[in-house]
Amino acid sequence: MGVKSKFKSFFLLDEEDYDVVEEEVYEEEQPALPRKKNVVSLKSAQKPSKVIIAEPSAFAEAQEIADHLKAKKAVIVNLQRIQTDQARRVVDFLGGTVYAIGGEIQQIDDKIFFCAPENVEVAGSIAQFNQNDQNKTGWQ
Repeated sequence: MGVKSKFKSFFLLDEEDYDVVEEEVYEEEQPALPRKKNVVSLKSAQKPSKVIIAEPSAFAEAQEIADHLKAKKAVIVNLQRIQTDQARRVVDFLGGTVYAIGGEIQQIDDKIFFCAPENVEVAGSIAQFNQNDQNKTGWQ
């Protein structure tokens, strides 16, 4: 039995050594994964911006336009379908909204306004109306 136990222990030691060697080789073969820090996908950085066209028929629709501005979407507001007193209220409301979000509002035509949030840069401006044009429209 002494020979059998020596024989078994000889082979058991070989298996244990082999297992240790195999684990070391396995760890060496596994490549270290590179860490991705501060990587931004170009697809996510270039989201298309939207311009909303709104034609409110009542002052109550001004809040919906303000919600678009809060969502960082530019809005073209056509006030030709609304009464003049209601149109003034809409412009006042949107002017306050644009001020609050750090954007800007520009008059494009008689009753058409462009409202832009802070993430939209507006270059240039529309020429001011002369006094005769303002008297015809009744805005001032």
